[in-house]
Amino acid sequence: MMEDQGWEPEPQDLKLTEAASAIPFIERYGISPPLFGFLSLLAVFVTYQIIGGVLTYLFFGMKPVEGQATAYRIATALGELLLILVPTLMLVRFATFSPRPFLRLRIPDIRTLLVPLVGVFALQEMLQVYLVFQERIPLPEPLQKISEEFKQLFEEAYKLLASSNSVPELLWVIVVIALIPAVAEEFLFRGLVQRCFEKGLGPAWAIALTGIIFGVYHVNPFSFVPLAVIGMYLGFLAYRSNSLWTSVAAHFYNNAFACVATFFHMDEDSLIVGNPEKLSPGFLLAVFWFFGVVFLLATYYFLRFTARSEKSHAGGDNGDESSSEGH
Repeated sequence: MMEDQGWEPEPQDLKLTEAASAIPFIERYGISPPLFGFLSLLAVFVTYQIIGGVLTYLFFGMKPVEGQATAYRIATALGELLLILVPTLMLVRFATFSPRPFLRLRIPDIRTLLVPLVGVFALQEMLQVYLVFQERIPLPEPLQKISEEFKQLFEEAYKLLASSNSVPELLWVIVVIALIPAVAEEFLFRGLVQRCFEKGLGPAWAIALTGIIFGVYHVNPFSFVPLAVIGMYLGFLAYRSNSLWTSVAAHFYNNAFACVATFFHMDEDSLIVGNPEKLSPGFLLAVFWFFGVVFLLATYYFLRFTARSEKSHAGGDNGDESSSEGH
């Protein structure tokens, strides 16, 4: 008469199982959010930069040629979608059962989507001045030669992706270089990673650290500082507005400006005021400070337009699972 013993779970066991299943994976197993953020970055780095890089090398070699431009663009777009965005969306499920508020996928005030257009443009000009001075720093001859070869490799690959000869081709390039990376990379960095860092490090450290990692992640030592600064700005936009779409829009503007500049055959190192090689250091500093003022004004108005979102942060609503998406 003992056959049925042990087959039916006790009611308390069922309750414990149900309770455990209602807790996100990282909480259930005691994984700290910052650690999970780093592990997520490592996982996506392996899939995108290493596996994706090896596949790119096998198909296109070290230097893709002009006849491979279309295939190279398609491969780049697929890499962003399949090796960054999809893994990110999967990893978010381990951190939360409420991905929309966690990722801050609320619709922002339209003004917070437009003001960063000015902020990003001004920041680009400031960082371009920085790069001009960085280029003038003398390096030992062997290191200078390696530096120039490495930089040329990056520039050739970028020009192959970004160059366009017609408006339809320009629109396709903007989709590949501006739209898709803006969505995929913002979901990873300002969506998953920064949110995880915020929970353990606080917003200021989370924004700074995510920005630095954003700069490192692109594996371009010559543009590390500009990329890190832009990454921090994007993190600030997402946090302050309590909407990921704000940083997505700013990221899109940043990349789209470069696509349009390439379309009009503007030199990658050029400023809106002219060729930096022909400008004096004093004039370059004046340009830097002028756009610095423009950037500060754009930031001031952004802060004004997002005052309500900041109040929600101060009140404890930081976009967590308990927050309202209609915020």
